[in-house]
Amino acid sequence: MSNYRIDQHPILPNAKREAVPFYWQGQHLVALEGETISSALFANGVRTFGHHHKDGAPQGIFCANGQCAQCLVLADGMPVKSCMELVRPNMRVAPADGLPELPKVPVAAAPSLPETTPELEFPVLIIGGGPSGLAAAAQLGRLGIRVLLIDDKHRLGGKLVLQTHRFFGSVDAVWAGTRGIDIATKLEQQVREQPTVEIWTNSTAVAVFSDHKVGILKDGHNYILVKPQVLLVATGAREKNLLFKGNTLPGVYGAGAFQTLVNRDLVRPSERLFIVGGGNVGLIGGYHALQAGIDVVGLVEAARECGGYKVHKDKLVRMGVPIYTSHTILSANGTDSVESVTIARVDEKFRPIPGTEQTFACDTILIAVGLDPVNEFYLKAREFGMTVFASGDAEEIAEASAAIFSGKITGLEIAKALGYEAGEVPEDWYRMSEVLKSRPGANYAEKAPEWEEGVFPVFHCTQEIPCNPCTGACPQGLIRIDKSDIRQVPAFSQIGANGKGCGGCEKCVTTCPGLAITMVDYRKDPAFPEVSVSYEFLKDNLRVGDIVTVLDTHGHELGEVPVTAVRALKANDRTIAVRLKAPAAIAKQIAGIRVQQPETTSAMEQVVMRTSDDTIICRCGRVTAGEIRQLIRAGYRDINQIKVVTRSTMGACSGKNCGPLIMRIFREEGIAMGDVVQNVSRPLFVEIPLGVFAGVGVGNGEGDDHE
Repeated sequence: MSNYRIDQHPILPNAKREAVPFYWQGQHLVALEGETISSALFANGVRTFGHHHKDGAPQGIFCANGQCAQCLVLADGMPVKSCMELVRPNMRVAPADGLPELPKVPVAAAPSLPETTPELEFPVLIIGGGPSGLAAAAQLGRLGIRVLLIDDKHRLGGKLVLQTHRFFGSVDAVWAGTRGIDIATKLEQQVREQPTVEIWTNSTAVAVFSDHKVGILKDGHNYILVKPQVLLVATGAREKNLLFKGNTLPGVYGAGAFQTLVNRDLVRPSERLFIVGGGNVGLIGGYHALQAGIDVVGLVEAARECGGYKVHKDKLVRMGVPIYTSHTILSANGTDSVESVTIARVDEKFRPIPGTEQTFACDTILIAVGLDPVNEFYLKAREFGMTVFASGDAEEIAEASAAIFSGKITGLEIAKALGYEAGEVPEDWYRMSEVLKSRPGANYAEKAPEWEEGVFPVFHCTQEIPCNPCTGACPQGLIRIDKSDIRQVPAFSQIGANGKGCGGCEKCVTTCPGLAITMVDYRKDPAFPEVSVSYEFLKDNLRVGDIVTVLDTHGHELGEVPVTAVRALKANDRTIAVRLKAPAAIAKQIAGIRVQQPETTSAMEQVVMRTSDDTIICRCGRVTAGEIRQLIRAGYRDINQIKVVTRSTMGACSGKNCGPLIMRIFREEGIAMGDVVQNVSRPLFVEIPLGVFAGVGVGNGEGDDHE
């Protein structure tokens, strides 16, 4: 097997971990301590984990977040989601091919049924240890309120542990300018300092019941009922699916899965990546791929403009990644895994325009077309009359910085609901929350300063977004953003209140989350000033004397210039300041250095058109969009009837993935949503082995629970 681990990363440390031997289909492989099965398989070059029993289609990961069952494998004979199960020494892993079989448990060895299910009571139960849940737990803990915080992962932080970039937002409110991975550490530390907060990791909430109890699978094998006075649902969001030919081939997966492999587990899952979706998730995913040494072939966005922050888009473009707006994906091509992707331009109604097709060679297609809140627990708790709150993405989809502040506010609101003297939530907290949740605002034309002497920054950020780290970075206080609304673009004064001007320290350059500030220094040579740009790749990639290609904000090539200095200071927090000597005519236009060459992103000579219409709407049951459409045209309006005929929404995901897609087909067929009867939801939102309810230990790693 090949090694696909990331040995060097410009941001992430590669801490030494113990090797853990395991077996895949009888072949001896090596994982690392604390690694999930899926990441260990990817690290060893395994992309296909099994085949579907219905049509033999190859199966791989999709969400890497426990929200689907695409990555199902057998671990020591037990079916598990490989993205959630940690590798144990000498674990034997095999594909879960064929129809499932019940594990053989001798009658004599079966334990007696438990007399009762353990029950606990807590003033507050928080489901979800991401940014919002952690912020709320810390707030409640400071007030001395007993809290149980549970999370289904083996580490806290949610999606923060996948974010290596610096965060936008407010420095004072949410640590803007700090990397997501470091914010996760800060939040977790705050929570663990609170003696009244109890934390359960590897623990999944499976249902909310009418008696106001919540069923929790603790450590994967202990079923416990918890009755809280107040429930907080901070479960985040799940990624939306997309319909296109070949959409379930191994190599097609969500942005969260990709970032989990790359940024959490330091596994390189791809050599050539293509991205679908121009929101912040897709744009950031492309940048993370470049940092991991992965070629980013291109990005398509169906709208005329990317919906994410312009600085994220600009960052990709000036590094050599083409972005195709008003384009869509037609198909993922390949037999057993992705080999190429075919895209086309769309008209004003988002219909592909014949004759505009292009095909690009790639081995991975990253789907980043938006998020849906994971709010099932909240809705059911509210239906049963529980005192329940939702925060973060479970309440409203926004940036992680907004989720942190949302959790902070909700913590105080919960304390008030419990009768604690916590005081009213300050009005400016609510105002800041709305600012952090706001979508990108007006975009202005870039205008460089007219000065051609001294030293000063050039701002390449021209869009109104909530962000202010640059204001605190300048030691002379020369950069200003109105504190009443941090969505304004920054302004620069040549002379500060102390009578001093810019000294060229480059702190604003290396602090900007969007890498959208450069510095031009005319002091040594006005004809060839030095230009400082931020660089977040391996320091050894650039050396003094190297000739690099520089681009403007829009990705237009400006020329080739020499590198005069490469500064990697500890205070820069892993962002390198690279100095370039450039002609004065282009100095103020330079926004960055090209990272990948144009030939990397060239289209194939021949367009590949996938002939088989294998657009899957239900991954669990391999139900196609055509099957659903045919039933709708035959008059079906009740999703429960469609479920009976096709078994869609009956798989392990309980319809969480295919449900929204079925509704989309109804809309495409012109059916009014009021005429559609929703399917009856399951009492359990997450699948759980029946043996757990029967007192049979399952998946606890002891090795004797299913002999």
